[in-house]
Amino acid sequence: MRDKWSSKLGFILAAAGSAVGLGNLWKFPYSASTNGGGAFVAIYIAFLIIIGCPLMLAGITLGRKTQLSVFGAYKSINKNWSFVGTLGVICGFFILAFYSTVGGWVLYYLKNALLGGLNITDPNVLGEIFNNLMNSPIELILYQFIFMALTVSIVLKGISGGIEKASKVMMPALFIMLIIVAIRSLTLEGSIEGLKFLFMPDFSKINMEVIINALGQMFFSLSVGMGTMVTYGSYLDKKENILNTGVIVPALDTAVALIAGIAIIPAVFALGFEATEGPGLMFITLPAVFASMPMGNIFNIAFFLLVVFASLTSSISMLEVAVSYFVDEKQKSRVPSTLIIGLVIFALGIPASLSMGIWQDVGILGNLGFFDVYDKLTSNILLPTGAFLLCIFTGWVLKTEEAIKEIESSGVKFKLANIWSILIKYVVPVGVLIILINSYIDFFVSIF
Repeated sequence: MRDKWSSKLGFILAAAGSAVGLGNLWKFPYSASTNGGGAFVAIYIAFLIIIGCPLMLAGITLGRKTQLSVFGAYKSINKNWSFVGTLGVICGFFILAFYSTVGGWVLYYLKNALLGGLNITDPNVLGEIFNNLMNSPIELILYQFIFMALTVSIVLKGISGGIEKASKVMMPALFIMLIIVAIRSLTLEGSIEGLKFLFMPDFSKINMEVIINALGQMFFSLSVGMGTMVTYGSYLDKKENILNTGVIVPALDTAVALIAGIAIIPAVFALGFEATEGPGLMFITLPAVFASMPMGNIFNIAFFLLVVFASLTSSISMLEVAVSYFVDEKQKSRVPSTLIIGLVIFALGIPASLSMGIWQDVGILGNLGFFDVYDKLTSNILLPTGAFLLCIFTGWVLKTEEAIKEIESSGVKFKLANIWSILIKYVVPVGVLIILINSYIDFFVSIF
């Protein structure tokens, strides 16, 4: 018998945990700070309502209707579309291969914070710590292995006994720690300027680049293109109201991003630091920011612990996409499937770990190393393609009328059904197509 969520709350926390990840905790604050602050946030929220929520509901509905893995969900309705499910499974493999390397970095930094090794205010010294890690292959592989072992150990226990239980602990803990860090950030002298920057829109700063960046941030934050929501939705009971989850999950994801912005941007403003891009913000700037506060090491520990939780709630959802395929379609048992897939992903991740250090000169696609190839292949090609095809499939193959019947089958009345139908058929595909074209261009430019 197929496993189920034991409660609606468990599903919501797990689904929100899947969406909440590193993109919320470091990419959103960085993107907001470099794209006009409040204007970026306002556009981001508008796109969330118009595109994010409809897409989220489409994925959950497809999963709940079919009660199958992402591959089986598409195949059961139209076998010619099963390739979209295959894309989702492949995407999960490769995202987790490089995501687990970053998860390993976070575990390493949590260990350092616990030992007091990050209580340093000089970004140059912190930069050396990061560079030393990148050039320590044994430590990189060890911490990546520990991160994958944690991910596998949760997924081994199934939906209700593993993913749901873990999410019920990690998601509330993440919220509590993030709020505490945010409150501390707001008590710093000069933090109010950062808050104004984040929430008072200056619409003169809006241009096409800001709009596309806000659209891309919303899209990648929710990660709706790899089939996680289809997979998680498939474990929902038919009596559950799925209509409100299409709003609650994106709302929780956005709440984490906004609170992360409150925790980081005012502190960066108050202490005179720069919100740098990529690993620099999380592993160099923020430890220096926290170390500059009274009791700074406590906040470093809290921050990296919540990043570990955010990373794990995302990684277990990626692994579950692949595991559910083998359990449902190949009739394999969960334990060996999870162990074998976990080992394969770990092995795929080793070159990604090394490509940031001793293999940094090894290019496998143009000048791109393993880490960048995995990242760009999934973020620029597979994720937007999967989301675009989900729109087309829901609107024109399954048809929105059938999807609405499934949504209302639990006894709820979908009052905005006609609007949702128009959005899924016409508006959302255009928004995702813009991301798709920009992502494809960026991918091929980065190669050549």
